[in-house]
Amino acid sequence: MTVESTDGPTTAQGERAPLLSTSASSTTLTEAEGAHSAANAAEEGDKKLPMLQILLLCYASLGEGVAFIYIFPFINQMIVERAGIPETDVGFWSGLIESLYSCTQTVVMIFWGRISDRYGRKPVLVACGAGVCAMVTLFGTSNSLWQMVAYRAMAGIFAGSFVTTRTMISENSTSRTQARAFSYFQFAGNIGLSVGSMFGGALAKPAEQFPELFGNSQLLIKYPYLLPCIICGALPGTSSILQFFFLKETKPVAKEGAEPEELPSLKSILSAPGVWITVAIFQMGWFIGNAYTVVVPIFLYTPVELGGVGFEPTMISAWMVVTGLTQAAWLLIIFAPLQHRFGTGNVMRACGWLRMFVLAGFPCLNILLRHGNTAGFWTLAPFCIVGATGVTMVYTGVQLALNDICPSPLALGTLNGVAMSLSFGLRAVIPATFGSIFALGVKYNILGGYLVWAVLLAFGASFIVLLRYMPAKAEGRRHWANAFGE
Repeated sequence: MTVESTDGPTTAQGERAPLLSTSASSTTLTEAEGAHSAANAAEEGDKKLPMLQILLLCYASLGEGVAFIYIFPFINQMIVERAGIPETDVGFWSGLIESLYSCTQTVVMIFWGRISDRYGRKPVLVACGAGVCAMVTLFGTSNSLWQMVAYRAMAGIFAGSFVTTRTMISENSTSRTQARAFSYFQFAGNIGLSVGSMFGGALAKPAEQFPELFGNSQLLIKYPYLLPCIICGALPGTSSILQFFFLKETKPVAKEGAEPEELPSLKSILSAPGVWITVAIFQMGWFIGNAYTVVVPIFLYTPVELGGVGFEPTMISAWMVVTGLTQAAWLLIIFAPLQHRFGTGNVMRACGWLRMFVLAGFPCLNILLRHGNTAGFWTLAPFCIVGATGVTMVYTGVQLALNDICPSPLALGTLNGVAMSLSFGLRAVIPATFGSIFALGVKYNILGGYLVWAVLLAFGASFIVLLRYMPAKAEGRRHWANAFGE
């Protein structure tokens, strides 16, 4: 006689079924995987940032910012004096030479990303840093327009390796520390822009500006713009030397005895789930930020009756200094804890909505001054400054999202190359585009002269909509799942 057991299910033949059914086994495996992931996450959380490596990469970012902007203070005068171009044509040529750097960066970023994925990050950074140093220095010896064009374009080609720096920041950090690492990185780049502008303006024509120091230097008399080029070229040059001796390679390598993984194709990277929408979010975040950066100085300078606030240059400089200080506070102190607590996606959503209020605030500044309400203006202005700099956390946020959505560690350089090449391509056309939109709005009194703010608000709303489709993998909330055992 067969007795049915109450301890577990039986088969049709009356035999006892296994204690762990298929579903139970699956649950147990899932729990085991979750525990393993939690253990890995805990181990990752204990891993501190390798600060020497991060500082070396931040120094490279600072050098790239300097190499981009150092010619801006003197390029117009240099074109007239060294190339003999009439002043009526200077604007065209200076704009072309300035933008060449970003244009050539755009073309080669994917190339440098692929090279770094195949042969390593460190060789690319060391070689390209030396190349930027040489081209920036040689720019100061230019005696013709075409020399300036050639040296500027070549500097941009070597500076395309900037994407590799971002890749190494990612590979030197964990999901728990990357927010802090990229905050340092972004801040270093901003410092580079400030330092480059300062050196470019202060050191041009040193034999005339500082005759007691350089008045007898035949080299600097013959090449009056060489000194700022030497100083600014020295930054990526010394960065290259330091990287050669102290930077550690981060390119993923196959474990001992295992076959090396094949480098993913560009098509497979871009067709991976969630990649395109994350790249779109990345582009929109950078696009709006760059457009805002172009518009604000024009708005601050434009007279009140034409839709601006009519600041003098000293007031514009003061505004920019305060902007830089508050941006440093957001990036270095506030962003990392916010990202850790709420996740990348939620921080960017908050920034997206904050941006809408900030953009709406700028036309209000003009309206207040038109009605003589100076007290109201100075009450609202701090909100616009602090809010606008807080929104710059988006720059770091979109980078973290891109890192998280990357389908393979071997694809990180290439994916960053694609994203940054698109961003730098847009950066090359944004100044002319949004300067023209501002001018058209003022000239024809479109929307009361506030056309450019309406356009920026429309893009801001688009960014918020795009964030609704942000992939879960890019949300940056993995530590929440680990904490709750999900």
